[in-house]
Formats: sequence, C-alpha cells, structure tokens
Amino acid sequence: MSEDVKLTKLAACAGCGAKVGAGELAKLFEGFEQPRDPNLLVGFDRADDAAVYRVSDDVALVQTLDFFPPIADDPFVFGAIAATNALSDIYAMGGEPKTALNIMMIPEDLDPGTVREILRGGATKVAEAGAIVCGGHSIYDREPKYGMAVTGLVHPRCILTNAGAHVGDALIYTKPLGIGIVTTAAKAGLVGRAAADEVESLMMTLNRPARDAMVRYCVHACTDVTGFAVMGHMLEMAQGADAAIELEAAAFELLDGARDLAAMGIVPAGAYRNRRYAEDAADLSGIPLDMADVLFDPQTSGGLMISVDPADASALLADLDPVVPAARLVGHVVEHEPGSSRVRVH
Repeated sequence: MSEDVKLTKLAACAGCGAKVGAGELAKLFEGFEQPRDPNLLVGFDRADDAAVYRVSDDVALVQTLDFFPPIADDPFVFGAIAATNALSDIYAMGGEPKTALNIMMIPEDLDPGTVREILRGGATKVAEAGAIVCGGHSIYDREPKYGMAVTGLVHPRCILTNAGAHVGDALIYTKPLGIGIVTTAAKAGLVGRAAADEVESLMMTLNRPARDAMVRYCVHACTDVTGFAVMGHMLEMAQGADAAIELEAAAFELLDGARDLAAMGIVPAGAYRNRRYAEDAADLSGIPLDMADVLFDPQTSGGLMISVDPADASALLADLDPVVPAARLVGHVVEHEPGSSRVRVH
C-alpha cells in the first residue's frame, strides 16, 4: 500500500464516532456477575472513564483502554490524537499517567513507514504526559485502528468520578465543541486545510493542564467529553449523582463553522446514536436543531467537564483560562424532580 495513502479512507468511521452507543453498551453488560473485591473502587458496573483499584492506603491504580479508526490522514497526527484521547481518561479521574501499552490493528499491506509514524505520534504524547510506553500488541485487520491501554496513579481519597456531583455545583468545560462535525466535513473534503489543522491541534492537546488545575480546588466530579457527546456524558453525570443538570447552550465555545456544517447535515453517525440514547431524558426544547446536533456530536479527545463547588468556580476558571483551549462556565447541577428531564438545555 502506498506511503501517501489517506488513512481516513481506509475506515468506515472515524475516532470516537466509532464507539458502540451508550444505550447498546448498557444492554450488553446487563446481568453480568462479577466477583466482589473491596479494593476495586471503580469498576465496569459504573459508567465511568476508567477503572480504579486500590493497592495500598495511599496508592490506587487508574486503568483505561481506548482505541479507534483513523481520524486524521497524517499517521503521526492520528497516533498523537489516539494517545491523547486515551490519556484523557486518567486525567478525568484525577490521576497521573505512568505507563502505556500500544494496541494496534493494521492492514497487512500498510506501508511500514506509516505504521512507524503512528507509533511515534503516540509515543510523543505519552512522553509529553510524563509517562512511558512499555509494550503493546498488534494484529492484522482490514481497517487500521490504534490506541493505548494506560495506567496511572491516584490517591484513593482523591479519585474523581463522574458520579460525585453536588447540587449547586458549577460546570466548567475546557475545549471548544464540534470536533466530530468538523472532522466529518474534513474527511469529505468540505473544509479547508486551516480548519482541519485547527481541529487536529485541538485533539492533540492534552488535558493535563486542566487536571493539574482542578485538583487544587473543591471538585466533586469530572468526566472527559468524548464519544457520547455532551448530552450523553451529562446524562451519566446526572444519573450518577441522582441530580439534574442545566446547561447554557450559548456558553459553550464552538469550533468555527461547526453550527453551519451541522445545519447542512454534516453530522457523524455517532451523533444519531447519542441522540437515541439521551434524548428521552433531556429537554432541548427551544434549542435550534443545528445547536442540538453539536451537543450530541461525539468528541474525539474532548475536554474535561468539571463539577466544582460554586465557591471555587471563579478561581478555577481564572487558573484554567491561560492553560486550556477554552475555559467556560456552561451550567449547574440542580435538584432532580421526579418525572422531569435529567439534562435541560437553555
């Protein structure tokens, strides 16, 4: 296969848009019996970003696995995005990445130089995170896929889950939205190189500065917004806290052209899966369809959604502003009234 092949043309879908839908995933795990272990602090019985296992009173392992088909044609960029996305789960739990294992599927005729560049891109971001790649596994497949299993450390008393939000908390988000929409347009050749470069740079931006800032404040919950989009991840956060979430659509920063593209119908398939999963528990009445599509848009390597005590919100925003792509106060956690929507957008 030619060295200058377009990677995104080798896969039917791209990035986190390839994820199995949250609703379908929940059905797959219904009735699973798991041995009980008091040291398993966060497991797959919860819809969280990573697993957490306590190894001592002071140390817990944070473990995650993430991989997907190409979302960029440049192999180095693809590898870097995939690694950044996998590392993000560790940051969302309040942890620090320490080791990473490559997971790779490649066509047998894919140029070796292309494969090396994918691996180099991943290793570069792991090194930037202060961690180390120490192995991995690869197989042949018709479509290329790449990602990482990442292990980090966190103090057992400092774990952040997506279920700990308190009523009254402020919600802060740290990246612009519209990643899935713009990358879908880029794959179809509907946006220029400048727009593609902007979204690729955003996806390669580690959530490490956001994590380092938030752990200094009274943060009750956190999640990284990825394949299930704002609406799916906010539904999980609301359900986990037995609360409701109110979002201000206008408060989110958006990638240039994202709403215009959505209005043209340039929306990834994953957005429709996210809508099916979350819309029955959400109220978007009065929100234009193009903006609603942005809120259901799967974000590959998206930002952190931080649920912080309102007394700390202004100070955290000030700390985040110079170190993350977009620090925005986008909503609040409120009481849930029986029969009402879990996520309400104004």
